[in-house]
Amino acid sequence: MAGPVRGLAAGAVFVLLWQALVTLADIPPFILPGPVRVVEALWSNLGLIGWHAGITLTEVLAGLALGAGLGAATAIVLAVSPAARYLVRPALVATQSLPVFALAPILTLWMGYGIWSKVVMTVLIIYFPVASAFFDGLMRTPPGWLDLGRTMGATPARLLWRIQVPAAIPSLASGLRLAAVYAPIGAVIGEWVGASGGLGYLMLLANGRVKTDLMFAALLVLAALALLLHRGVGWACDRLEARLD
Repeated sequence: MAGPVRGLAAGAVFVLLWQALVTLADIPPFILPGPVRVVEALWSNLGLIGWHAGITLTEVLAGLALGAGLGAATAIVLAVSPAARYLVRPALVATQSLPVFALAPILTLWMGYGIWSKVVMTVLIIYFPVASAFFDGLMRTPPGWLDLGRTMGATPARLLWRIQVPAAIPSLASGLRLAAVYAPIGAVIGEWVGASGGLGYLMLLANGRVKTDLMFAALLVLAALALLLHRGVGWACDRLEARLD
């Protein structure tokens, strides 16, 4: 309970400072609305925000599932194949030098304004952290465990699935926790470039109509979704690690 209580306390302090800044500095609402105005906008547009939040959440969950699966599979291939490490790993590292956000317009051009361009954008952002973290964990399996497995006659496949993969689960969990943080970024960037729905699209729409309170309300919901996703993935990872202990 200490964690949620600290989070609520920090949130309350942030809201109080926010309201104090707006009041004392007399900032116009169209520049920075107060928390009361944002809550009112959230309540009065609850259905609209909920509908767009559902689109963003679908994009994020689909991208997270696909990116995590592809990243884990790539890490296993790299771990078992020296040729793949020689050919594929440098290419993966090189791709990270490209500004991934700059690919969003290209993905929108190729895939249109539907959810798939946002899903692919999310996959591109989280794929490398998951693959890199899991691969490092697979390659750092204690040599003594592998030697013991070989002494007992284990095949390379059994060494992988019975020793290396379980030993690398904490590393995979770290990659997944990072992915849970990055996934909403990919979806929203894609929505900003071109979309017909989603919280990023709603924020742009509200900004264009100078509805700053609605824009902040959508941002607040997006932050809440990101926090819930991070906690959900963290809880699942903790459960998985506990079962392997």
